[in-house]
Order: sequence, then structure tokens, then C-alpha cells
Amino acid sequence: MHVGIRAALTAATVAGLVAAGVVVAAQASAGQAKTPAVPAQARAVLAAGDGWGSAGAGTTGGSAADDAHVFVVRTRDELAAAVAGSTPKIVLVAATIDANEGRGCADYADPEYDLQAFLTAYAPATWGRVAPTGPLEDARARSAKNQGLKVKIEVGANTTIYGLRNARIKGGNLLLTNVNNVIIRNVAFEDAYDCFPAWSPTDGDTGNWNSLYDSVTLSGATNVWLDHNSFTDGANQDVNQPIHLGRPYQVHDGAADIIKGSDYVTVSYNNLFEHDKTMLIGSTNTPGADVGKLRVSLHHNRFADVGQRAPRVRFGQVDVYNNYYYATDEDTFVYAIGVGVQSQVYAENNFVLRSADTPLNAFVYNWGGTRMTERGTLARVGTGPVVAVNLLDEYNAAFDPDIATDAGWTPALRAGLDPAASVPGLVTRDAGTGKLPG
Repeated sequence: MHVGIRAALTAATVAGLVAAGVVVAAQASAGQAKTPAVPAQARAVLAAGDGWGSAGAGTTGGSAADDAHVFVVRTRDELAAAVAGSTPKIVLVAATIDANEGRGCADYADPEYDLQAFLTAYAPATWGRVAPTGPLEDARARSAKNQGLKVKIEVGANTTIYGLRNARIKGGNLLLTNVNNVIIRNVAFEDAYDCFPAWSPTDGDTGNWNSLYDSVTLSGATNVWLDHNSFTDGANQDVNQPIHLGRPYQVHDGAADIIKGSDYVTVSYNNLFEHDKTMLIGSTNTPGADVGKLRVSLHHNRFADVGQRAPRVRFGQVDVYNNYYYATDEDTFVYAIGVGVQSQVYAENNFVLRSADTPLNAFVYNWGGTRMTERGTLARVGTGPVVAVNLLDEYNAAFDPDIATDAGWTPALRAGLDPAASVPGLVTRDAGTGKLPG
């Protein structure tokens, strides 16, 4: 099938697409530029019964796109233009796309912003534990807005974003806001960093820095499939950030967050690694749009040396099965599954590989929740024996109050339940980018 793109491809572009594994269609005439065929996986839809994303109208993304709405993108602006609107479309990412386009934090800074002056002005010892206000905070907010205009990219409904070989989106935040029917597959997301995190002096006992951008944010989005992607901070790791106002200068938020009444989502075969706040499902403890929503399935994902939120859940019925928790860095690990307000997590046949210094009772954390089901978990320390464990029982034995051991529902939408013993091999082999055929 010929693909309509916005401009004729140059010979160099065609050569690059051939190298990326995209079939090149025959020319209709000697004067017609060659155009690539769409990989079969870029037209795939979420199979019936494959998690919550298959509920309702199902998730088909841009599979119905005509030739004129298949785009090959290599730059930030090409990506932003291609994913806009609700017409069915397939967007093939064919390069590393730097959402910041080479800009550094200094390029976004407002003329009146100065970090050292900010730190001096709002030091708790002098400013107190109240939210920053005044000219320096206003300048920080203007600076943050400057960066946000560049790195935020709004994705329209009925869209498939598919990465060709070695496709990567660096520093960008794809926003799925009040849209439906979106598929994102085979894309490596890296380092969605915030140059101007906000200081929140009442967050926790001593305050915290809070950043703004996720690699992918679902906000009021329905019927979404995130599949075979990779998420990481890359070379810009949190452990290398400075300490300001007594707290780590946190420049990253989530990898893939699902918030504000989002619903019917399947997250499958992704590789999430070396990131702290990995996946937040539900952003507030206040009942509202999230009640009865946030139905999400997570299966066959690899959570490797992440800090926390794998996932952290509020309100939703969230099915967490056949995931591989690779928790060997005890210095960065906080917890895996966060049980939040009115959440109903059902966890089954997951596998945990852990450091001996990471206790089993740390894998579940109570964020104000009251119930959870866990079945069939296996774990091992290093190369030691594989043993059956129950992470919820371990938590309840160590902490009060207990979390009830019945989530109150049983998942019905699953793409087959694999034995937990097979999870490390299956997930290592198949999760992440570069694993899809065709």
C-alpha cells in the first residue's frame, strides 16, 4: 500500500527508511518518489479481551487511516502536526526526536529568573513553610511555561503512533487530554525533564521539589493502548541531581501517568527502567471524575530498578498480572504497588527479582487504601531459589492497619494468564522496543 505523506521523500530519506526496516513500495511512474509501506504492526488494533483497553468501543487507534493520513516524522514540529486532530491517522516515528530541539534550560529561563536567588528567597528557615509567591516565583512560572510550549505535544483522537527502528522521543511529553482511541507502540521515551520544578514546602515533612512532565500523560483519555514502548531517564538520572533546600532537585515526574477520569487502558509489554515516579493512576484523593473510572490493565511489563509507583493507584479497578519486577537497586527502591484511596488492585502471577537488602514487605505500600487481591507471586534473591510469596501478607505482617485481602472484583479481560515462573523469560524476551515483527 502506498502511503501519503506531506512532502515527497528525498533519496536520503528513503534510504533511511529502508535501513529502518520499512518496505519501499514500487514506483507508479519513473518520476514518482518512492514511498514506504506501513508496517503491519502499525495497523494493528488491540485484540478483543486484551485488558481494560478492549472494553467499551475497543481500541483501534488510527488503523482506519487512509493513505493521506499516514505520516513519517523526524522532528518535533512534524510530530506535533501529524498527531493533531481526530481524523484516523498513523504516525511513523523514524528518528530520534528531541522535543527541546537542542535548547538547554538557560534558553527557556525568563530574564528575571535566577535559581540561586530563588533558593535564597524561599529557604524554609527564612521564608517558612508556605508556598512561594512574588517576583521570583512568577519568573520561575514564566520560565516553566516557556519550556512547556516546546515539550508538550497534544495527541488527537483516533491516532496510532508507531516507532520505526531505533525511534526515540527525548524530552517530550505526549498529552492525551480528553481524547479517545489512541495507540502508542514501539517508541523509546527518554528523559522528560523539567528545567524549573516547583518548590512545595508542605509536601512531606520537609518539602519537596515537584516537576511537571511525564513522557506520556493520559488525562481524561479513554480506550488507550500503550504497548512495547520503553521509558527511562537515560543519562540524566535522579541520583545525579543536586540537593536544594535540603531535598533532591526532582526534575522528572511520571513515565506514563493515567489521571483525571481516564478509563479503559491497557499497558502491555513495556520496559520501564531507571526512573523514580513510574506510573500514577489517579492524581487526587478527592472523589470526583475518577470514581468508577481508571480501569487499567498492566501485563507483561518489566519494571527494572524503578523507585516507586509501579503502579500507585487511586479509585481504579487495576489488573496487574504477569509483570516482572526487577528490584536489585536497594538504594533507589521505595515500593512497587501503591494501594491508594478506594483503589481495587488485583495482582496475579507476577515475578519479583530482588536484592537481599530489599525486604518483601516493602513491595506493597498503603497510601490510604483498604483492599487488594494478590495471588500467585513468585520471587527470588539474585540467583537463589524461586519461592512462592505473598507481598500483601508480608506488608500486613509488618504494618498496621492491615489491607483487606479481597479487592472486591475479579478480572475478566485478559490476554491469557501465564505461569509466574515463565514471566522473567517471556518479559525479558518480548517487552520494550524493537521486539515487534514486521
